Amino acid sequence: MGCCPSSFLTETHPEKQQNQQPPHHVHTHNHNHTQLHPPPSLTADLSATGGVPSFSEFSFSDLKAATNNFSSDFIVSESGEKAPNLVYKGRLPNRRWIAVKKFTKAAWPDPKQFVDEASGVGKLRHRRLANLIGYCCDGDERLLVAEYMPNDTLAKHLFHWENQTIEWAMRLRVAFSIAETLNYCSSEGRPLYHDLNAYRVLFDEEGDPRLSCFGLMKNSRDGKSYSTNLAYTPPEYLKNGRVTPESVIYSFGTVLLDLLSGKHIPPSHGKANMLLMDSHLEGKFSKEEAAVVVNLASKCLQYEPRERPDTKELVTTLAPLQTKPEVPSYVMLGIPKHEEAPSTPQRPLSAMGEACSRTDLTAIHQILVATHYRDDEGTNELSFQEWTQQMRDMLEARKRGDYAFRDKDFKTAIENYSQFIDVGTMVSPTVFARRSLCYLLCDQPDPALRDAMQAQCVYPDWPTAFYMQSVALAKLDMQKDAADMLNEATALEEKRQRGGRGA
Repeated sequence: MGCCPSSFLTETHPEKQQNQQPPHHVHTHNHNHTQLHPPPSLTADLSATGGVPSFSEFSFSDLKAATNNFSSDFIVSESGEKAPNLVYKGRLPNRRWIAVKKFTKAAWPDPKQFVDEASGVGKLRHRRLANLIGYCCDGDERLLVAEYMPNDTLAKHLFHWENQTIEWAMRLRVAFSIAETLNYCSSEGRPLYHDLNAYRVLFDEEGDPRLSCFGLMKNSRDGKSYSTNLAYTPPEYLKNGRVTPESVIYSFGTVLLDLLSGKHIPPSHGKANMLLMDSHLEGKFSKEEAAVVVNLASKCLQYEPRERPDTKELVTTLAPLQTKPEVPSYVMLGIPKHEEAPSTPQRPLSAMGEACSRTDLTAIHQILVATHYRDDEGTNELSFQEWTQQMRDMLEARKRGDYAFRDKDFKTAIENYSQFIDVGTMVSPTVFARRSLCYLLCDQPDPALRDAMQAQCVYPDWPTAFYMQSVALAKLDMQKDAADMLNEATALEEKRQRGGRGA
């Protein structure tokens, strides 16, 4: 969950940045004085329905929070724990799902080299690319951040299907989409794609095929570019260990073999011919179209690199074979259409949940007063040296804020809580939650949402932080996001009641 970079959240609504308070810096003693800089407006792009975000830098703490501390449950890379560079799914506070590729520490020792390489890939934007939206170069950490594709890989749908195999027209759509994407990358000066295979082809929310952007970047400064079985690698790569534009075409040929046969057959074991055709298609394909694909695969798999076609020829050969453009991909794949999340919570609501679902600010106020600072235990570790006059003044400011909060003098509470926060020696999620409610009661939903997100940054699985975000989103007329957040808060609260921390 974590704080996302300001460029990520503010790029689409510059007009909302007016009349905003300057962001507060948060310092935590037990987080190595990490600074979290909330953007001027957190309302932009929260619904994650806009276009692809611009390429930007993430902090390691952002990505750690988004992936639940790089939990093994969040690993989505096809090679699992044994892969040299793991890929995780993650979720940012703005609700956007992301894919995070984590490199080994030794892969990119030179940070500038890593940033330059990532920035080159980050300039690319194509509808059939799972686009790169950011990177992290924090100490020894090297990570890439891309759009997340929720409907598995071509390998899963082609080799490990459970309900139905991919129909012929969809296989042609996949081949054409990859060809289009490779041709676009070549035209933009990025012709090298490392280790192109059926695991690199992903399916988005609508079931449309996308090529992973991760293959456009080397696995390391000078490491191997092919991690799959050497039986699938271009013959010239076995000689010199270098990827060329022609080797990418060879790899494309191996993917065409996969699409024709429904199996992962090394080129040396099965030359492209009609005998390869997948029996699961049960003859439901055009022999003329199949002959075109077989012929193209044979050209791509030529031993001599110069005899292989270029990306333009791939596109012009496959374009005429697209015969069902009106049929959505999710229908052809046999997967459910991506539906909006239900607008009502799926679980019984607690008193806090009920109050938030009604945006009943008075009831929320009563609950926060009663809860006091019970949930703040363990979020601060103060050294003896920090127990200074400044510390006493800061705690005095919080106490004045608490009195004003209890007495419903919300403007005074904001002033005093702000003094406490600005000193920065101690971080309190409860203060952020209380100031968030004060802002709501003063009809300022933007800073209220910012504070609720800061509470989550300090305490990533605290239900109250999610509840307060839900109310702020509702006040900003972002009803779907408010409902999603309410669901998440309810789930976290249930989890705590089953044995989590605190009450």
